Amino acid sequence: MSDRVLVVVRAGALTTVQDLGRPGYAHLGVPRSGALDPPAAALVNRLVGNPPDAAVLETTLSGCALRPRTTVTVAVGGAPGPVSVGGRPAAWGAPVKVPAGELLEVGAATAGVRGYVAVAGGIAVEPVLGSRATDLLSGLGPAPLTDGTVLPLGTPAGPPARVDGAPQPRPPAELVLRVTLGPRDDWFTAGAVRDLLTRAYRVSAASNRIGLRTEGPALERARPGELPSEGMVLGAVQVPPDGRPVVFLADHPTTGGYPVIAVVRAADLPAAAQAPPGTPVRFVPVRHR
Repeated sequence: MSDRVLVVVRAGALTTVQDLGRPGYAHLGVPRSGALDPPAAALVNRLVGNPPDAAVLETTLSGCALRPRTTVTVAVGGAPGPVSVGGRPAAWGAPVKVPAGELLEVGAATAGVRGYVAVAGGIAVEPVLGSRATDLLSGLGPAPLTDGTVLPLGTPAGPPARVDGAPQPRPPAELVLRVTLGPRDDWFTAGAVRDLLTRAYRVSAASNRIGLRTEGPALERARPGELPSEGMVLGAVQVPPDGRPVVFLADHPTTGGYPVIAVVRAADLPAAAQAPPGTPVRFVPVRHR
């Protein structure tokens, strides 16, 4: 067995393998999945010399701890937090060498939600439908990591970046989501549409990789009943029976029967991935996605 592996010592609250996802399979009922914060995942890959489609680890709030069996170069980004190698502080947002057998500790996020750990060569688990991403909705890809999991690593593709640190956006103090109304905004009263676009919401603790759930004013329907199932897209703002908007994220279902009042611009979704529970949310109308 190759010694190019990582041993998961502490898996944390939720750590998954993610890459660019599985686009093009919605007609088969398979979500795109992939990293919830693609710019953060792309940056840590770039820092260790990986191509953009290399698989990384996505942590949730509490980080993780990893031990390589060979010397590797890693980079940690996304939600900021402490990083240490062998008990000594190490850089966040920059390439770091981890000697064979040393413990890489990614601590709890001090802001934001999701951290990203790239290793030179990428996480080389077996791809499913062309992707190594964990999909929590369909169950495709590797299972969420547990303590003791052994992850194979690929061969490094290039040298790490020569930087002391790379700038990364701070997690949002207020999450501003630009939306295009429709296609089912006519299922809601004029007052409900006005509430969506003018009232304050908060990120709910029930949010996950499938959707960002909100707390705030319930949106009143203009008509009863439910729609036949129809296609759902990334960023769709679906309104379930409790009236609180849900923003669909990477592991969202491909069809649904609740009306979609609006769709969030794709460029705003990485910030949604980093908004912890309680973060204020505003929906702002725009004409074009």
